[in-house]
Amino acid sequence: MTTKTKNPVWALFSSVKLALFLLIALASTSIIGTIVPQSKPVGFYVQTYGPNLARFMQTLSIPDMYNSWWFMILLAMFSLNLIVCSIERIPNAWRLVTMDNLATDPERLKKMGMRKSFILDGSLNEAEEKASTFLGNNGWKTEKQDKEGATMLFSQKGGWTRFGVYIVHSSILIILIGAIIGSPRVAKTILRDPNFAFKGSIMIPESQQTDVIYSFQSGVQIPLGFTVRCDYFTIDYYQNGMPKEFLSKLTVLEDGKEVLKKDIEVNDPLIYKGITFYQSSYQPYQDFILNLQNNTTGQSKSSIVPAREQINWTEGGVRFGIINMKTRGESVLELKIWFTDDKAEPSVFWIEPGREAVIERPTGNYTLSTKQLYATGLQVAKDPGVWWVYIGCGLMLVGLIIAFFMSHRKIWALIYDENGKTTVLFAGSAHKNKVGFEKTFEALVKDFQ
Repeated sequence: MTTKTKNPVWALFSSVKLALFLLIALASTSIIGTIVPQSKPVGFYVQTYGPNLARFMQTLSIPDMYNSWWFMILLAMFSLNLIVCSIERIPNAWRLVTMDNLATDPERLKKMGMRKSFILDGSLNEAEEKASTFLGNNGWKTEKQDKEGATMLFSQKGGWTRFGVYIVHSSILIILIGAIIGSPRVAKTILRDPNFAFKGSIMIPESQQTDVIYSFQSGVQIPLGFTVRCDYFTIDYYQNGMPKEFLSKLTVLEDGKEVLKKDIEVNDPLIYKGITFYQSSYQPYQDFILNLQNNTTGQSKSSIVPAREQINWTEGGVRFGIINMKTRGESVLELKIWFTDDKAEPSVFWIEPGREAVIERPTGNYTLSTKQLYATGLQVAKDPGVWWVYIGCGLMLVGLIIAFFMSHRKIWALIYDENGKTTVLFAGSAHKNKVGFEKTFEALVKDFQ
């Protein structure tokens, strides 16, 4: 008898060893992608790692590793490996679920480790009726087959749990499909539509707006199809001047109309038309937003004022500027303001950012407040595959619960005559968690007699 030789390519991709190798490779490269900051400007890598290593990293696309050609090949090979392994093993699982368990040899039941026999008064038919009713009342619906001098009853639960591992396989494939759909490289090189999926960034100064971002991969402009404005940026600092937390107030505009307002901070992004804006960084300027109001006339002016530069408010008849500042780290603690209406000596005073100062002048009473100017740094992503990833993760959770916590459980009842006595033999098996099912089996049959 000749043995059929398996196709070597099929044999390779059905190998568990290949699956382990690919898992280790993906895990190892993912560690590199975690250690090496992703999607930074080229100059960052030159400055951090030196020109030679930076050039090598750019060649292997390590700064954008998860979209690199070789990482995509690893994912494709792992996907093919999962598919082939599943195709190879699902028929056997299906055979175990659909097999005729009533064809089991009675002698095998008498040798099973999980068994319990009872001697009953009455006929074989009465014993069969009692065993069938007992199992049915306890949730085990039985099938019956008469054998030579005996009757066999069989019931099973959780046959479908043998497919739990393949649900996990399917979930991984769905997650990988989502990753591919959301890959900017796939959108650009395969779909020829860079706007289908992208990742980029933008720095928007307060009071400014933009309708484009800049791609992480190439630095080219990507149109958003709408406008995003930064209305306000605020940041809190620790006592040592290090940043504690920061927040941006953003407005989305379409056709000049405001359609959405959202305060965003780390882990609380703005999402509009499938595009997500994450709060990622900020940039302080040596410019300040000064709001000035003449409380006598009601006139007001808001200006972006560079440090040590005079501002003329012709309509209000005053001049003012910032002549000095106190800082701790990047935090500005106080500003020294120079203010005059040319009617008396200039007013010179210190003010904390965010506070108001009342200035008494011959021409009127003024209220002044100031704030350091910031730009909000946003990471922007359009990922149409994200829902595939969410679905895959949910399916994986279901599959893992089935694979690890559920099992295919079987119970037989053999009714036969032994030395003129009516005997009922219960036997059981489970393909996982045998200890747990043994306790269930013992508790079940204990109530039989």
